[in-house]
Amino acid sequence: MPTPHIGAEKGDFAKTLIMPGDPLRAKYIAENFISNAKQVNEVRGMLGYTGTYNGKQVSVMASGMGMPSMGIYSYELFKFYDVESIIRIGTAGAISEKLKLRDIVLAMSCATNSNFASQYRLPGVPAPTSDYGLLKTAEEQAKKHGINAYVGSVFCSDTFYNDSYSVADWRKLGVLAIEMESAALYLNAARTGKKALCICTISDCPLTGESCSAEERQLTFDDMIKIALDCVQ
Repeated sequence: MPTPHIGAEKGDFAKTLIMPGDPLRAKYIAENFISNAKQVNEVRGMLGYTGTYNGKQVSVMASGMGMPSMGIYSYELFKFYDVESIIRIGTAGAISEKLKLRDIVLAMSCATNSNFASQYRLPGVPAPTSDYGLLKTAEEQAKKHGINAYVGSVFCSDTFYNDSYSVADWRKLGVLAIEMESAALYLNAARTGKKALCICTISDCPLTGESCSAEERQLTFDDMIKIALDCVQ
């Protein structure tokens, strides 16, 4: 039964789903990495596909930008389509001085300025955390491919443009990078008893002004896709 935001039927998605923010990146993955890819969703332009990778069934679908969008799609996939694992792949801005353009970050946990978790009415503040098994596998696959991947925490922001603080403040806690979707994904996974991981490529360094060109984003961001796909069980 389709949901308000996904037009696929139950059974159309694999147990593991790779989730970029950009629908065109989902299309790119389906066309270049997945065999026998079948389009299963196009509602609101959030393209979704299911096929096989190295003989294992896998799906890929876009999430859109930000926690509200990720919150909707990941919840519906976990709750109504029996997806067991979602691996987000996306871009991030470097906070740590040790990170360079195109480095890979595996988000073990995330801090956030979002009020997303208030819905759970908890007597405290939850710590959005990735699934250890997925994290461990991703780190192993990165090493196998000779890819330098940094494991640590990220800051998941509800705002892209913000006048009230500097991301440099998060360096005090050893935060590696800033992105906009991981907290909603990790909290939805925890609430539904599922698994999640966020893998990001550093596309810009806000504190230095460095950034990747559009061509570099297109041609040099395949490493995180390979790592994510090699995590498929």
